[in-house]
Amino acid sequence: MDGLTVLERGWLSSNNIVIHPAADESGAVLVDTSHVTHAEQTATLVAHALRGAPLARIVNTHLHSDHCGGNATLKAAYGAPIAVPPGLRRAVAQWDPAVLNYEASGQLCERFVADEELSVDEPMRAGGRDWEVLPAPGHDPDAVILFDRANGVLISADALWENGFGAVFPELEGEPGFDDVGAVFDLIATLPIRVVVPGHGSPFTDVPGALARARRRLAGFHSDPQRHARFGIKMLIKYHLMEVRRQPMDELLDWAVHTPYLHAIRQQHFEAQGDARAWLSALVDELLGSGALQREGEDVVDAVAR
Repeated sequence: MDGLTVLERGWLSSNNIVIHPAADESGAVLVDTSHVTHAEQTATLVAHALRGAPLARIVNTHLHSDHCGGNATLKAAYGAPIAVPPGLRRAVAQWDPAVLNYEASGQLCERFVADEELSVDEPMRAGGRDWEVLPAPGHDPDAVILFDRANGVLISADALWENGFGAVFPELEGEPGFDDVGAVFDLIATLPIRVVVPGHGSPFTDVPGALARARRRLAGFHSDPQRHARFGIKMLIKYHLMEVRRQPMDELLDWAVHTPYLHAIRQQHFEAQGDARAWLSALVDELLGSGALQREGEDVVDAVAR
């Protein structure tokens, strides 16, 4: 981990990894830039981590809003080019809603410009290390993970956390994704890993334990797709409240009814549940009952926003 600074963030934001430059490199590389609502905080944290060194490149493991939301702010501050996963530069240029899921998921992301794409055919040189760019579909079909084989460091993004993995968005869209998640677990199991730097949570070294827990969770979702779909809807509602902090219940339900992902999930898995608004209201009540959200008068409030 020498030469790496991991900025562990809280939700909504992903972790940020600063790869400090080797003597023959022009500047540091920043992997993932967190959520737009935390962009100024990200800029402050990154500036502190850089200790006056230039930022030469911004790299995204995937383009979910919690991993690339600070791109525009960091590029404005440093002028660093932004590299996105293979095949996504054109989608970013067009801000294509069919590829980028911000509109469909009802999440915020400031528009940015992608300057280049990562390549799976050649390693990414950063910090005097060669980082293999490995496709990691499942959580996101275009995601990549980064592996420094010489030192055994894996930047796993949302493909593997110490206790789980990111929601399988293709499945939420009605497309297969669970098998891809399992294949990425199989790939990770073959790598000579010494430490994993995940997209959320602390770095960890017990890779077999993390994989075993992740496989059990995946098996549960695979055997009961409705369980994963229900989890996905609750996650999107919670994320929305994290973004807006508070919202009257009627407005929250209006947002939920008209958000494409939530509508598609309900059509695919829960259409027999009756009135959409009443059913979504019951899910919000479950989040209130669990303490994930709280009620203040007519408003529903993110629990950490009080």
